[in-house]
Amino acid sequence: MNCRYLALLAPLAFSGCGYNRIQTLDEQAAQSKQQIEVQLQRRADLVPNLVNTVKGYAAQEVEVFSQVANARAALGGAIRSGDPAQQVAANSQLTGALSRLIAISEAYPQLKSDQNFLRLQDELSGTENRIAVSRTDYNAAVRDYNTYIRGFPQKLTATVTGAKPRPYYDAPPGSEAVPTVDFSKPGTPTR
Repeated sequence: MNCRYLALLAPLAFSGCGYNRIQTLDEQAAQSKQQIEVQLQRRADLVPNLVNTVKGYAAQEVEVFSQVANARAALGGAIRSGDPAQQVAANSQLTGALSRLIAISEAYPQLKSDQNFLRLQDELSGTENRIAVSRTDYNAAVRDYNTYIRGFPQKLTATVTGAKPRPYYDAPPGSEAVPTVDFSKPGTPTR
């Protein structure tokens, strides 16, 4: 008889201590993190098309193309790792490489007017905005989750169930600085 009452009271006790809410908030944070990864993957998928378009006009910029390819590969690995800190670092590396790639267009007026190039730039810009929104959504979900599991009595439930605070998706160190793009090499004439 006592076991039956305990079995009936257990769900009430867990819901009263916030167990279900912890699970809901954790799932929301996980879904928001997944959305960042989707947008980062979208960005990585657009890069080869942009590189190929620029290659047609600026074949001699091989170093920049290899930097973009390496940065894109690093982003792919970071997405697979699921580690937000690694994703931030890899995304920052790709941003720098893409900045150098986009700057090439200044030296090639025909490229600046190419419709494929313009469309790809718009796609990348839109993706950047989606990434920013996804990061904001993820950080809001993490804030809600972390705040909730630190409150009482949820703290007790979180401890018993092993719920741990989630990390925020932070900007990489130095991201507040404006990137410098310089294609001049010592001893190489500039256009």
